[in-house]
Amino acid sequence: HPSQTAHYTQQTTLSSPLRTSHLPLALFAYPETGSLPLNTAFHLYHYPGGLSERATLRTQLAKETEWKEYLKNVKGCMMEQRSGIFVEAKIGLDDVKGLKYYVDNPRKDGGATDSTKSIIELRKYQLQLGYDTVPKFLSIYSQALPYKLRAPNTHSTTELVTVLVSDVGSLNTVYEVWKHGGSGVDDADGGALMHCGMEAMEQSRQSSRGIQEWREGIAEIAKLAISFESSVLKPSEFSPLK
Repeated sequence: HPSQTAHYTQQTTLSSPLRTSHLPLALFAYPETGSLPLNTAFHLYHYPGGLSERATLRTQLAKETEWKEYLKNVKGCMMEQRSGIFVEAKIGLDDVKGLKYYVDNPRKDGGATDSTKSIIELRKYQLQLGYDTVPKFLSIYSQALPYKLRAPNTHSTTELVTVLVSDVGSLNTVYEVWKHGGSGVDDADGGALMHCGMEAMEQSRQSSRGIQEWREGIAEIAKLAISFESSVLKPSEFSPLK
């Protein structure tokens, strides 16, 4: 609930060590603008062991007294909850690190300042029904993506984190997760500079729009899609990805 956002955020931040010690958290963020509703907590976890590992870890966390207290404290803040399960697409590019990288290598150096500057861009493709729709999408996308990633003038902090395909929930849904802004290395002496995420995103978008191969790929993807949505999220200070 909007009136309870501050309380939820405070309690969630205070309890974050318990969450991250029990669950493989990759991202915890709050929508800033776009299709996702405001005053929403958005979090992603990476379970190498699949559904059985997810069930085991969640059961263990649910037994913790501190976690029960946290849930009791924030229950009144929540209007609804939704959950989905996704599979990471195999894009075949070293540039795409995947969620596991951020679970294993959480950003600790940037702290709140870095998460204030950086943003997460969530791009959602809702595809037509059919068994072959997602494979066709991934084939086209994988061929066009390298041209987008290597577009001249793409901002140095822009990176594709992962591509997710729905497995449980709204099916035939594909998400791109991009990171823009935060710390980057591009000053004259090779030092780290802080970059505004919104400006970095806009620069990278404009760069890719001029690439013919990417434009042709998107034109083919548009034939498979029902809708396309995008959202900008601000990572929390305890989010591994920020």
